[in-house]
Amino acid sequence: MASKATFLAVAAVTLVASGCATPVPQALKPQDVPANFIGPVAPGASLWPNPGWWDGFGSSEMSGLIVTAQTDNLDIAVAMANVLQAEANKDIARAALFPTIDLSGTAERTHSPGGTTTVTTAGGTTTVSSAFTGNQFGLTLNGTYIADIWGLARDNLRAAQEALKSSRFAQQEVALTTTAGVATTYLDILALREQIATIEQNIAAAKRIMTITQAKVTNGVSSQLDLAQQEATVYGQEAALPPLREQEREALFALAILLGKPPEGFNVTAQNLDAITAPVVAPGIPSALLERRPDVAQAEANLASAHASVDAARAAFFPQISLTGDGGLASTAISTLFSASAFEWTLGANALQTVFDGGKLIGESELAKAQQQGLISTYRKTVISAFSSVETSLGQVSNFGAEQDALQQEVTASANAFRISELQYREGIADLLSVLQAQQTLFTAKNLLIQVKLSRIQADVGLYQALGGGWAENPEDVTQSTSPAPSPAAPVLSTAPAQSSAPAQSTIPPQPTPATPTAVPPPPPK
Repeated sequence: MASKATFLAVAAVTLVASGCATPVPQALKPQDVPANFIGPVAPGASLWPNPGWWDGFGSSEMSGLIVTAQTDNLDIAVAMANVLQAEANKDIARAALFPTIDLSGTAERTHSPGGTTTVTTAGGTTTVSSAFTGNQFGLTLNGTYIADIWGLARDNLRAAQEALKSSRFAQQEVALTTTAGVATTYLDILALREQIATIEQNIAAAKRIMTITQAKVTNGVSSQLDLAQQEATVYGQEAALPPLREQEREALFALAILLGKPPEGFNVTAQNLDAITAPVVAPGIPSALLERRPDVAQAEANLASAHASVDAARAAFFPQISLTGDGGLASTAISTLFSASAFEWTLGANALQTVFDGGKLIGESELAKAQQQGLISTYRKTVISAFSSVETSLGQVSNFGAEQDALQQEVTASANAFRISELQYREGIADLLSVLQAQQTLFTAKNLLIQVKLSRIQADVGLYQALGGGWAENPEDVTQSTSPAPSPAAPVLSTAPAQSSAPAQSTIPPQPTPATPTAVPPPPPK
C-alpha cells in the first residue's frame, strides 16, 4: 500500500514538474567567443561608441540628417509597427491566464392562442380560454477558466514575451542600419562631388595645354597630331562627367528615401570631404560585444521564444481542465427580477484529453524542436559574423589610413611634376607626351585619393555599426552565456584599453514606443 502511495506521489510530482519552464539551451561553445580582438587599434581610441557617435565626424549637416532619419525613416516606422503587433500578441497570450466572463440578458414576450374549454358548475356553464400571453426576463453571468496546470498558457506567454523583445531589438537594428546608411550615402555624395570637381580642374588644365598646343601649331613648332591628341584628351575628360553627375543625382535620391522625403528638390550643401574628420574607437573584449549588438540580441530572443514554444508543445500533450460557472436571474416581471427567489446558479468542471489526432501533437512538438535547432545555429552564425565584422572594420580603418597617407604624398609629388612639365612644355623644353603623362598621373592619384578617403571614413562608420552603435542589452534579457575561450599563450595583438564597467548608452534616439503593460509574474518554481 505504501509503495503504491509513493508511486502516485512521484507520478504527481512528475506531472506538475512537466509544467515548469525549462532553461534555454546554451548555443555558444567556448571556442566561439575569442578572448580578444586581434585587429589593430589606433592609440588613444575611446572604448566603445558613445551616444551620438556621428557627431564625431565634424559635420553638423550629416548629424542633422541622421536625427531626421531617426524620426522620419519609413523602415523604422515599419519596425515600430512590428513592435506594436508583438505587444498585441503578448496581450493575447496573457489573456489565457485569466477566466473568461460573459454577461447576457434576455427579454421575451410570448403568446399562445390555445383553445376554449366549457366548464359546468353549480352556477351554470362557463367557457374558459387556454390562450396565454406573458413576459420572461433573464440576466445571466457565465464564467469559464482553463486551469494552466501544465504551464501551456505560461509557455505561450513566455514565447510571446521573447518575440516582443526580438521585435524591439529588430527595431534597434533597423535604426542602427539606417543611421549608418545615412552617413555612408551622405559621404558618397561628397566624394562624387569631389571627383567631379577634380575632373573639372583636369579639363581646365587640359584646355590650357590645348591653347598652348594650338599656338605652337600656328607658329609651326608643333604638328596637328599634337593638337589632335590634346583635343582627344579634353573630350575624354568631359565624357567622364555625366556618369558621375548621374551617380551623384541617384545618391541624393537614395538619401532622400532614407529620410522619408520625396527626391524632388532635395539637396545637401557640402561639396567635398575636407571638413569630415575620422574619429577613432576601440572595441572591448569580444564577449561584451554580444550584449552591444541588437542583431545578436534579436537572435538570442528568437531562440528563447522558440524554446518556450517547445515547452508549450510538450504541455499540449496533457489534458486540459476547465472550470465553468453560471449564475443568473430569471423572472416573469421586471419588478421581481432582482429578488432572491429569482437567483439560480450552476458549477461544473470538465477535462479534455486528446486520445487520437493522427500524430498532430507529435508533429507540432517535433516542428518546435526543429525550429529551435535551426535558431541555435542562426544565433551562433550571428555571433561569429559579429566578431568578423569588427575584425574587418578594424583592418579597414588601419589599412585605408596608411594608404591615404601614401596617396597624399603621391598627389603632392604628382602635382609638382605636372606643374614643371607644363612650364617646360610652354618654354619648348619638354614635349607634349611628357605633359600628358604627368597630367594623367596627377589625375589618377587625385581620383584614387578621393576614393581611399571615402573608404577610410566609411570604414569608421562601419566600425561604429559593427560595435553596436553604443546600444546595450538589458542584463535581465540575457539568456546566453558569453564566457570567452581561454587566452592563447601567444601575445594578443590588441591595444584596446580595459573595458569600462559602466554600461554604455544607446546611440539610437528614443523611439515613441507604446508603454509596456505590466508583465504577469512568473509562476513559483515547482
